[in-house]
Amino acid sequence: MKTFKIGLLPRILIAIVLGVLCGMFFPEWAVRCFVTFNSVFSHFLSFLIPLIIVGLVTPAIADIGKGAGKLLLITAMIAYGDTVFSGYLSYFVSTGIFPMLIDPAKATEAVATAGEIEPFFTIEIPPLLDVMSALISAFVMGLGISFFESPTLKKCFDEFRDIVAKTIEVALIPILPLYIFSIFLNMSFTGQAWHIINVFITIIGVIFVMHVFLLVFQYCIAGVISRRNPFRALYNMLPAYFTALGTSSSAATIPVTLKQAKKNGVSEGIAGFVVPLCATIHLSGSAMKITACAVALLLMQGGNIDIGLFTGFILMLGVMMVAAPGVPGGAIMAALAVLQSILGFTPDQQAVMIALYITMDSFGTACNVTGDGAIALVIDRIYNRADAQRETDV
Repeated sequence: MKTFKIGLLPRILIAIVLGVLCGMFFPEWAVRCFVTFNSVFSHFLSFLIPLIIVGLVTPAIADIGKGAGKLLLITAMIAYGDTVFSGYLSYFVSTGIFPMLIDPAKATEAVATAGEIEPFFTIEIPPLLDVMSALISAFVMGLGISFFESPTLKKCFDEFRDIVAKTIEVALIPILPLYIFSIFLNMSFTGQAWHIINVFITIIGVIFVMHVFLLVFQYCIAGVISRRNPFRALYNMLPAYFTALGTSSSAATIPVTLKQAKKNGVSEGIAGFVVPLCATIHLSGSAMKITACAVALLLMQGGNIDIGLFTGFILMLGVMMVAAPGVPGGAIMAALAVLQSILGFTPDQQAVMIALYITMDSFGTACNVTGDGAIALVIDRIYNRADAQRETDV
C-alpha cells in the first residue's frame, strides 16, 4: 500500500489554522508548554544560522571561479543583478502600498512576542560565530578557495554544505509546522493573530501582481537583447510556470524548463548549462517575497523601513539567494541570517516570515523558474555574439 504524505504547504496551512483555533480555548499552561518548545527551537535555530551561512555561501562563492569560466560568472552576475532588482522593486512597491493597508494605530500590537507568556524553562545554545563573522568568514574562505584552487578545502566545504542542507531538510523543515503552530497559538491566545492574517491575505495578492510584472519586465529585456518576441517567449514558458506551481520545486521543473527554453530558440548547450545553474542561483521571485514580507512586518510593529537599511539587506539577500539550498523553504532559511543581523528580526518574527513565505512558496518557485528562461535567452545571445566575433577575428 502506498503511504499518503502531506506536503509541506498543507502542513503549514493546517498548523496556522489549528494554532489560531486552539489559541481560543487552550489553557495558559498548555500555551506555555508550546512557548517552551519555541524557546528551545529558537535557540537551536540561532545556533544553526551561522553554520548555514558558512556551509552555503562559502562553496557558492568558490564555485563562481570554477566550471565554465566567464560564462558561469556572467550567468551568476545576471542572476544576482535580477535578484537585487526584484528586491528593490518589491521594496518600493511595498513601501508605497502597504502603509495604506496596515493600520498604524495597531502597529505596536500586531506582531506577537514570546515574552508575553514566559516558557517554563529555556536552554541556551550559544552560536559558534555571530552572523557578521560567519558572513565575512564565508567570503574570505570562498574567495580564497576560488583563487588558489584548493581541491581539499573545496571538497571539505562541499561536504559541509551537504551536511547543512541535510540538517535543514531533516531537522528543521519537518519541525516547522509544529513551530509555526506554536507561534500562531501564542498570537491567538494574546489576541493578535487575526490582524496579522487579515493583513497578510491582502499582501499575498500584492506580491502575486508584482510577480506577474517582474516576469513581463524580464522577458521584455530578454526580448530586446535576443531580438525575439517577449510575449511569445513568455507564453512558451507557461508549461514550466504551471509545473513549478504544482511541484514547488525548481529542480523537479528543470526538464520542462529545458524543453521550453529550447522551444524559444535557445541552443541546446546553453539551455543545458543555464537552466540547471539558474534553478539553484536565480531566486528573484523569492527575494521579492521576502522583501515584501519584511517591509510588512516592520510596518506592523512600527519598525524602521529606511531605504539605507534595506539597501544593505537587499544586497546581502541577493548573496543568500544564490547560496540557498534546493530544499522546500530553503530560500527563507538562508535569508534568516540577514533578517536577524540587518533588520533585527526576533525569532517570533522569523517564524511568521517562514509561515508566510511557505504559504506562497509555489508562486515564488514558478516565478523563479520562468525567469530562468529569460536569462537563457540573454546568455544564448551573448554566447552567439562571442562566437560570431571569434569567427570574424579568425
